[in-house]
Amino acid sequence: MKNYHFIAIGGAVMHNLALALVKKGYQVTGSDDEIYEPSKSRLAKAGILPQEYGWFPEKIHSGLDGIILGMHARIDNPELVKAKELGIPVFSFPEFIYNQSKDKKRVVIAGSHGKTSITSIILHVLKDQRVEFDYLVGAQIEGFDLMVQLSDAPIIIIEGDEYLTSPLDRRPKFFHYKHDIALLSGIAWDHFNVFPDFEEYKDQFKQLINLTPADGELIYCIADPLVNEAVESSSIMGKKTTYAAHPAKIELGKTYLETLGGPVPVQIFGEHNLQNLHGAKKVCESLGISELQFYQSIPLFKGAAKRMELVKEKEDRAMYRDFAHAPSKLKATASAVKNQFPDRRLVAVQELHTYSSLNQDFLPNYAHTMDTADEAIIYLNPHAVTLKKLKLMDEETLRNGFKRQDLRLFTDSQELKSYLLGLDYKNTNLLLMSSGNYDNMDLEGIKAKFD
Repeated sequence: MKNYHFIAIGGAVMHNLALALVKKGYQVTGSDDEIYEPSKSRLAKAGILPQEYGWFPEKIHSGLDGIILGMHARIDNPELVKAKELGIPVFSFPEFIYNQSKDKKRVVIAGSHGKTSITSIILHVLKDQRVEFDYLVGAQIEGFDLMVQLSDAPIIIIEGDEYLTSPLDRRPKFFHYKHDIALLSGIAWDHFNVFPDFEEYKDQFKQLINLTPADGELIYCIADPLVNEAVESSSIMGKKTTYAAHPAKIELGKTYLETLGGPVPVQIFGEHNLQNLHGAKKVCESLGISELQFYQSIPLFKGAAKRMELVKEKEDRAMYRDFAHAPSKLKATASAVKNQFPDRRLVAVQELHTYSSLNQDFLPNYAHTMDTADEAIIYLNPHAVTLKKLKLMDEETLRNGFKRQDLRLFTDSQELKSYLLGLDYKNTNLLLMSSGNYDNMDLEGIKAKFD
């Protein structure tokens, strides 16, 4: 029986990987200095929740087959130091995923936006068509208990991001998967704290493209000029496949794919989602799924959690939430909702939560991203700003940055909630966008406005 110890087991992907290894029959232990829900309950149910928080070198012993190191851990972590002293192999989770999938066909979904949505669509279609596969995805999606699965399946679908691998490895995660097939959705500056120079950020994707093997395939969005530039400057010998937004039409707030066999209804919408769908279709075709099979499966796809997620709706209104936080994501999401319901008023609320979005030097990248909203609202949590050691931006600074003089700022979640509760939502859509949770703002009262 394999025996692995997780340093920083409480992370979203880390705890899912731990659960996947338990499911596989491995012995798993772990440590962390903090573990939040739902990780805490899920680890407890599996019998691998650490008895107490903190780092305990005595947990590290020569009987371990390896250490799986989370990004949250520091390089001087006492458990990591002990593992090095004992000569125990240390893996980042991307390295471990590759180690477990060397003999599989590896499909990596990359890009500044759309990764989770594209991966989720592929997983949905493959499952619906009864194809055996493993996967790693960055969000909990309907129909899948875990965000990670490792089995004897011949292929693995991996959501590969450009963020740093581990405290010991400052390279992007997606370098480690050694893809057979890679999809590149788009390039738009993100992770300002890691890649303060845009040229350096773009170079990560160029390196990924050049890792495509001669017998492999690169699938890329031809609608993105920076992706085109990166692909054109490469010298890869593998197959190149392009895609753009799938042809579609909107009728009474519903989107239908235009196909040779007639219109196909789908539950997702917006230009970027139609690009995501078409990219996923190209990947599925490379894996042996026919067009007919794809169109049979796609109408049942509801989307990944918090990716243009429909929270509540009635005849003349709808409430959506989305993970959007980077400028390109924010603009695409707001535009998608407005274009889908052009006759409805759009109230868009954006929580600036990441280091990039809270940094005044990065703010100019948000110019005109909320132009399609009829009312634009920004929420800032002063505590989050303090933790990131940044300066709290005022309303005037944000208005200048977003190029929107009627933009409204809230810095207290209860005041924001009271304001949203006081709005009249007749013929109105509410769009909540954030990679956070508005400081645990209770949405139940707001949801009731859409009953």
